[in-house]
Amino acid sequence: FRGIPSPFTATRYHSLIVDKETLPSCFEISAETKDGLIMAIRHREYPIEGVQFHPESILTSEGKAILKNFLSIGQSREVAVS
Repeated sequence: FRGIPSPFTATRYHSLIVDKETLPSCFEISAETKDGLIMAIRHREYPIEGVQFHPESILTSEGKAILKNFLSIGQSREVAVS
């Protein structure tokens, strides 16, 4: 979420959430709603990140910037393919 204002409006089309009580300790929360619902997590060791909203939606105010950040991270990392 580098360079992204906090808070920002994000769109989700479902009621599924990650439960803080069952989130493995290898993950850290990187974004939450005002109500404390997890909206993004990242692995503490590996380059794994996930969001629980739709950055591609026109209703997500910072969606383009989030996707641009994601693509720049992917371009800067060497990807191993087996």
